Amino acid sequence: MAPRPEPAELLRSVFGFSGFRPGQEEIVEAVCAGRDTLAIMPTGGGKSLCYQLPALCRPGVTLVISPLIALMRDQVRALREAGVGAGALTSGNTEDETDSVFDMLEAGRLKLLYMAPERLASGGAQALLRRANCGLIAVDEAHCVSQWGHDFRPDYLRIGELRAALKVPLAAFTATADSETRSEIVTRLFNGTPPETFLRGFDRPNIRLAFAPKNKPRAQIEGYAAARRGLSGIVYCATRAKTETLAQALTTAGHTAIAYHGGMAAEERRLAEGRFQQEDGLIVAATIAFGMGIDKPDIRWVAHADLPKSIEGYYQEIGRAGRDGAPADTLTLYGPDDIRLRRAQIDEGLAPPERKEADHARLNALLGLAEATACRRQILLGYFGEESAPCGNCDLCERPARLFDATQSVRKALSAALRTGESFGAGHLIDILTGNATDKVRTRGHDRLPTFGVGRDLGRAGWQAVFRQMMGRDLIRPDPERHGALRMTDAARPVLRGEETVILREDTVEAARAAARPEPRALVEEADEGLLAALKAKRRALAEAARVPAYVIFPDRTLIEMAQRRPQTLDEMAQITGVGAAKLDRYGGTFLAVITGMDAPPMHPARRALAGRDTGALYDRLMKTQTRLARGPGGTDKPLSCTPATLRRIAEARPTTLEALDRIGALGEQKLTRFGPAFLAALSDVEPEEDTDGFS
Repeated sequence: MAPRPEPAELLRSVFGFSGFRPGQEEIVEAVCAGRDTLAIMPTGGGKSLCYQLPALCRPGVTLVISPLIALMRDQVRALREAGVGAGALTSGNTEDETDSVFDMLEAGRLKLLYMAPERLASGGAQALLRRANCGLIAVDEAHCVSQWGHDFRPDYLRIGELRAALKVPLAAFTATADSETRSEIVTRLFNGTPPETFLRGFDRPNIRLAFAPKNKPRAQIEGYAAARRGLSGIVYCATRAKTETLAQALTTAGHTAIAYHGGMAAEERRLAEGRFQQEDGLIVAATIAFGMGIDKPDIRWVAHADLPKSIEGYYQEIGRAGRDGAPADTLTLYGPDDIRLRRAQIDEGLAPPERKEADHARLNALLGLAEATACRRQILLGYFGEESAPCGNCDLCERPARLFDATQSVRKALSAALRTGESFGAGHLIDILTGNATDKVRTRGHDRLPTFGVGRDLGRAGWQAVFRQMMGRDLIRPDPERHGALRMTDAARPVLRGEETVILREDTVEAARAAARPEPRALVEEADEGLLAALKAKRRALAEAARVPAYVIFPDRTLIEMAQRRPQTLDEMAQITGVGAAKLDRYGGTFLAVITGMDAPPMHPARRALAGRDTGALYDRLMKTQTRLARGPGGTDKPLSCTPATLRRIAEARPTTLEALDRIGALGEQKLTRFGPAFLAALSDVEPEEDTDGFS
């Protein structure tokens, strides 16, 4: 039996490296020894080598599961260039590429088999891996197993079952995972048994960090790119449409730029990835669908035209710059519209309330980084549990922010939130603080609060900046269960009691006031935004369950009207535009529960058919009358009652005489005698005389 190859020798002979990077050797040793392993390493820290090298040292085939087709293609190409038998099975394969992989498997020449997680859903995947003598599973981007993470991939949930079925060790790798995500990785990939864990430093000191409030963002991005002309860069955008308009603007400005997003055809995306790999100085304006699999070492800058979703996403995206260790720049633009978009995405999602609250906290952490008062790298690394000295390589180290003691302003804002029952968003609270007596402020009596008008000095734009920084300090958070109303966190209570001071950035407050402009007209008023988001979340859940487009359940205009009118009963719900009888029957109670916070009382189908019509109120009066006389006027007679269908017919016919009532049928003499006069009185909204019990 041939001796096992030594990793250090293979590192030199196959990969051409004279030594390991910091942290690699211990991980390689653990994986080579067949120990379950979890490694959290920074982007550009050499994760791929930590499973490629053990694959050459161990017998059999190593399965590499990755969600990144571009990365798999790049790594297979590089491994083959180095003389290593490697192949990939992905949806992007040509028929010849797939045949080549199977030929190598049959011939025993394959050492690393790359596979997309979706492939695990096929019934033959497990049998194929058994035949191939799979001896190790390596999982790249392991954070994708977290159901509530920023890159969740449902098929990652199959990996734990595959590991148990094949009875082989598993090595999981990721560049970004907080403690909660690490715990979820252990539970789902390692069946709760803690693997040998390596947590390497997150710092990328060669990357310069910078944030800036949006102020003509297209011009800001164009200026940033112009200062780096000829250097490869990525501009991340929140929407597909923006990638195309921004790529066009950069092209018009003389740059070589292309767009990239998930809506492009597979061949278009493949060509874009190939161009970015091969061309110097190309700029890609992209959604986050781009870049995870691009192993391009000389990306010199990354800009965010819109605020990312979380610190984890931000860290991973900027990590694509400067992977060669040379200096690289980043810039992230942010503004109130970004924050509203990200809040709405959380509120409209399908996560349970506790997860939504955690996601709002994560967004607060990102705002804290954007609105930092000192070294950004200290805040970024602190989020991942690391301490550092001021870095000297971020915008705030180079140009310290102007600060002010905002304790009194923050206490005013917290007081306004408390005095209004923590039931409103920032817009309503700012109206109170600035003395803006809107209809809603007056209707609720909030113009009589002690905090009314105490913040006129800051103005609306200034207060928006203060509230944004308060969220960045995690002093307040939107409450998902109260439709986005702001509530205080435990961190705010010492401030409110006067036990702690709060230092905020004066420059961003002044910039917000200087850039103040009329706010775009929203779909609903700020006080209704949270409810609209909750209604959209419910609609999305129903649509996904029924596998139909969301508008088939209800169009936006119907949900907007629900949020504005806030119906409290099915009768009121039936009066909403777009809520017909069938949809009221199918969805009315469900959406009513979102609005009222409680289940709608059961309603007989005969009554529900009258919902929203005045005949519904007649039916209710008839039912109340029947209940009162069920045992006769004295309460001692034989019980009598009419069916709901009969009451519906009476309500719809509205008879005015006993003869007309009798012609409706289904009553009979006894019921007509007991209920007739009382029913007629109920129909005419006139109380019957006492003791009326006959035809006279």
